[in-house]
Amino acid sequence: MDASRIAELKFLVEQCKSNPSLLHDPSLAFFKSYLQSLGAQLPTKPKEETSSVDMSDAGEHYDAKKADLSGEDNDGFVESDIELDTTDVVEPDNDPPQKMGDSSVEVTEEMRDAAQASKSKAMGAISEGKLNEAIDQLTEAIMLNPTSAILYAARAGVFVKLKKPNAAIRDANAALQINPDSAKGYKIRGMARAMLGRWEEAANDLHVASKLDYDEEIGSVLKKVEPNARRIQEHRRKYERLRKEWDLKKADREKQRQQAEADRAASSVLKDGQVMSIHSVSELESKLNGASRTSRLAILYFTATWCGPCRFISPVYTSCASNYPKAVFLKVDIDEARDVAARWNVSSVPTFYFIKNGKEIDKVVGADKGALERKIAQHAG
Repeated sequence: MDASRIAELKFLVEQCKSNPSLLHDPSLAFFKSYLQSLGAQLPTKPKEETSSVDMSDAGEHYDAKKADLSGEDNDGFVESDIELDTTDVVEPDNDPPQKMGDSSVEVTEEMRDAAQASKSKAMGAISEGKLNEAIDQLTEAIMLNPTSAILYAARAGVFVKLKKPNAAIRDANAALQINPDSAKGYKIRGMARAMLGRWEEAANDLHVASKLDYDEEIGSVLKKVEPNARRIQEHRRKYERLRKEWDLKKADREKQRQQAEADRAASSVLKDGQVMSIHSVSELESKLNGASRTSRLAILYFTATWCGPCRFISPVYTSCASNYPKAVFLKVDIDEARDVAARWNVSSVPTFYFIKNGKEIDKVVGADKGALERKIAQHAG
């Protein structure tokens, strides 16, 4: 298969992947039928809901469904159809490919002359409205001189008149393969693509043709093609913007969900209104991390079983825990958790460290009941 045809087919498939609603375009009815014949499941056509969108650059408006980005449970949104002027769009021709010349043939002068004679007959047939006869004459000319871009472009023009855009595109591609600067090749291919509703491709071809050799027919077709192409471009820009907004909101919701999950996990290791005993560095880090993630004050109390002042102050500490349930009250026995005591450089007991967001913000040394209660009220109140 010709590389240019494969590229066109690949482009069509990519367009349908990015916007499945294209499959409901009347110009792609043949492709839709083919997919269904293979058992493919096609997306349902979105319901229409109109919403006026400013098209100041084109002086036009099109109706499009508003994408709902507010629902937190949505996995995405469906792009709406675009309201386009499809007055001149035709059903695609599915005839077998027309005869194409063998470019490897060495063309003699006699063959060129004969080809030119057949072309002249074709022009006469066109003037008389005998388009199928013109196709036959031009096909004969192409067989005689398959190196002529003009002949392929001429036959492509007749196929357009016959409303056979796919055949016209095949001939236009052949003309452009022979002569990449064929203005008529671009012009006819643009006209054929417009007949199939391939508006952006049509506009591109017609703009190239107008730069190479402008004529009034190109300008006339562009007036019909450009508004549709602009609508499609505006539609794409709109949905690219909406998709980015959706992705950002989705990412933000996911971040919030993960944050809430982490906060719940952090809170689960804490016990409101209770004094929690710490037995290792890792256990302490888990509790302090939980306090930090939930923005709570943590109080770290170092004690020892042999310490008399500790026995006096411990009930006070326990009472404060019940009075300030949102603060995190921790207790470390320096003989049981020597690694924890060493890490905090504890030199005497009782000692109380006040910690917020992982940082020490205050400290009380000794069994000073009044000082301890004031500090707790100050930082946890």
